[in-house]
Amino acid sequence: MNRRSFLVRTTAAGFALATPALRAAAVSTPHVATNTYPWGTFAGRDGGTFTLHTDEALAAIARTGITGYEPIISAPEEFNGLGARLKAHGLEMRSLYVNSTLHDESASASIDSVLAIARRAVEIGTRIIVTNPSPIRWGGPDNKTDAQLRAQANALDRLGAELRPLGAALAYHNHDIELRLGAREFHHMLTATDPANVKLCLDAHWVFRGCGDSQVALFDAVEHYGSRIVELHLRQSRNGIWTEVFSGKGDINYDRLSAWLTQHGIKPHLVLEQAVEVGSPKTLDVIAAHRQGLANVRELFS
Repeated sequence: MNRRSFLVRTTAAGFALATPALRAAAVSTPHVATNTYPWGTFAGRDGGTFTLHTDEALAAIARTGITGYEPIISAPEEFNGLGARLKAHGLEMRSLYVNSTLHDESASASIDSVLAIARRAVEIGTRIIVTNPSPIRWGGPDNKTDAQLRAQANALDRLGAELRPLGAALAYHNHDIELRLGAREFHHMLTATDPANVKLCLDAHWVFRGCGDSQVALFDAVEHYGSRIVELHLRQSRNGIWTEVFSGKGDINYDRLSAWLTQHGIKPHLVLEQAVEVGSPKTLDVIAAHRQGLANVRELFS
């Protein structure tokens, strides 16, 4: 028996003989982050505001037990002093979210802007750049033309290719608007781009809602594009309305999603996005809600 075989066998034997408590402790607890968007919705519900990157904001997140911070970044200057503040509060920023405009003549400038942000981000450990190519008009009824969709896919692929040498992966994100008209925008972004350049940040609830509250559509999308998932945005609803605490039980069968990912050996970055909206329950403050959500994520994905 060579040394490597001996170590593997003795380690396995020791684990098998360990008590249940020791075996449970040996199972790694997943790193969980929170996107900053839900914190703004909770603050707005209570008549307040949530200011990104501040010591107050980071301390609140740390109080929940969450160890990851995924902010929405608009400019490289936002990184000034951010690395030190994150370290002081015991937080990592493995991912960030940035908007982009890639369907028209401003695409090149938007790509340059995202790259400038990414260069600063990788210096403090960020490895996933999540982007949602902006609609023609936020909240409007406009739909992109075929020409605009082709241009956007080309620009998205180019952005992902230029991020790779920096050590960062591009993760495509969508809202419900991309699921209009046969989900043509969502599907084209993932069929007309190179999987090596464009990964997927799966926001299961936006796919669910965009397809008329359909789990059939959600899990079909998972079957088609699951191999590209590098990040999950985690949010739940009941009867179509967002819950204030994420759990595996509700409109979306997260037990099924977790099992599918495990079966296929996919371990995405886990990001809570348990936002509130009109009609959401109001029983917990933001800290308590995120503590419970974190416990549920860990139980579901450990």
